[in-house]
Order: sequence, then C-alpha cells, then structure tokens
Amino acid sequence: MVRRLYILSIFAVLMLVSAKDIQPGGEVLSPTPSAQPTTFPMYGVTQGSLHPQECSPRCTMRCSKTQYRKPCLFFCQKCCAQCLCVPPGTYGNKQFCPCYDNWKTKRGGPKCP
Repeated sequence: MVRRLYILSIFAVLMLVSAKDIQPGGEVLSPTPSAQPTTFPMYGVTQGSLHPQECSPRCTMRCSKTQYRKPCLFFCQKCCAQCLCVPPGTYGNKQFCPCYDNWKTKRGGPKCP
C-alpha cells in the first residue's frame, strides 16, 4: 500500500512539473531563444575588409618569414590591392580570402603568396 502511494505521488509530481510547460490552448511552450552574439567576419582577413592603405603592413607581416621577401611583398601587395584582404599568418590560410586564393598565374600556379 505504501509503495503504491509513493509511486502515485511521484507520478503526480511529474504531471505537475510537465503541466507548467503547457499553455491553456494545449500548445507546448518552446524555450525562448537567447540572444546570440553576432559573429562578424575577421577584420582584414575576409575579402574586401581592408582599406588599400592597410595592405602594406599586412603584407609585411605575411612575408616576414620568407627568404624571398621582395617578390613576396610585391605580389602580396598586388593581390591585396585587388582583393582588399590578406590571409592571416605567414603561410597558408588562403581559404579566408577566395579572391586571393583563386588568382592564378598564366601557368596555373598561385599568384598570391
């Protein structure tokens, strides 16, 4: 008898807890969406996010570890003037700037360092 009363009381509590989420019209309340922080594209990394005067310092950083500094700077600045972006880091990461990644030489190689 005590066991049945215990099970019945647990069942009643569960019903009360679940009933507070149901509106009088029979609809289940959905949780209110919380405000998500807006994620903005990374400044200077995504296509078109740089100003032309910002190309030189970005390219200097991009070409800082290469042994072919002059050609790297020349082509990086040329690409930055066209695409208005420079990928982050000193190598790779070209997926952040499709224009920079897709610009090819006559032979089909990458134009931008």
